[in-house]
Amino acid sequence: MESASILVLVNGSPTEEFKLKRGLRQDNPLTPFLFLLVAEGLTELMREARRVSLFKGVEVSSLRV
Repeated sequence: MESASILVLVNGSPTEEFKLKRGLRQDNPLTPFLFLLVAEGLTELMREARRVSLFKGVEVSSLRV
């Protein structure tokens, strides 16, 4: 079986490819806690990026959010 790999655009430039791996299963009791932990951290990083004008919005199709 072959695993998938992806790359992410950061400021319009692609990162290096990385392979997708399995993580926690959905029925693991730690899953909701880890999701919230990561979501809160990402929220704070986005707030700080917006505060210092590193982030101005996300373009989805022709809409600005």
